[in-house]
Amino acid sequence: MISAYLIHLLILIGIYLILAISLQLSVGFTGLLNLGHIAFYAIGAYISALLALAGLPFWFCFLLAGIGAMFFGFLLAISTNKLKGDYLALATLAFTFVIYAITLNWTGLTRGPLGLPGIPKPSLFGFTFSDNFSFLVLVFVIALISYLIITRITKSPFGRVLEAIRDDELATRVLGKNTFKMKSYALGISAFFAGIAGSLYAYYITFIDPSSFTLSQLIPVLAIVIIGGLASLKGTIIATIILVLLPEPLRFVGFPSSIIGPARQMIYALLLLLILIKKPRGLYGRIELE
Repeated sequence: MISAYLIHLLILIGIYLILAISLQLSVGFTGLLNLGHIAFYAIGAYISALLALAGLPFWFCFLLAGIGAMFFGFLLAISTNKLKGDYLALATLAFTFVIYAITLNWTGLTRGPLGLPGIPKPSLFGFTFSDNFSFLVLVFVIALISYLIITRITKSPFGRVLEAIRDDELATRVLGKNTFKMKSYALGISAFFAGIAGSLYAYYITFIDPSSFTLSQLIPVLAIVIIGGLASLKGTIIATIILVLLPEPLRFVGFPSSIIGPARQMIYALLLLLILIKKPRGLYGRIELE
């Protein structure tokens, strides 16, 4: 039982890590205050679930989940091109509410609040990831590849341009860089990895509904990015492990389930406040949250 429980936690850490490092790319490295990340996560989950239930292979569903989320990422980038700071945050937050409303009310496609049950376990090259340990290996490999790709992106000339945009977009534009295109690429890549994280979540839980992708689900991911430190992938890994494991002892205290959920949110909020007061840059951040 303990072994199965630990495997479950490690799978969640892997999924949240992909989600957090992809958000780090748009928020920490590019300076885009993106609150629509959970919407890309939902898009990836629903695309993957719907295609899997239609009988399509895992690799196709998985890749199309990322590509579909990336497409919406580019659309969001185009529609919010003129917005910055708080206005961008509000616009991306509105995008989250739009996607939630679609998943809740388009019952002919998503079954609304009834959700999509019976999502089959992934199968690759004739091997079915039917047990949690094999699924953990799959999540670990994908998380590692995602981490290496995003690390490579951030250390490339493209990544340095993104950091220049974050620090001074006007100066970057004066130097001849197309900042709109660069920000669109950053948001699209970020959305792609959020989409594949959503795909993994759908395949793991085997059931999704709109309540899995509300604003409250964004809080821990955003907390990971802030606590780990903006523009720090190392800090993101450590913060992911801390924030996934920290509330778990509440399960063994004997609190009813109706209390555990709000208590988790209180822990995240308290930890955020302590970090922002004591270490404004987070654990390993290179820039301060403005």
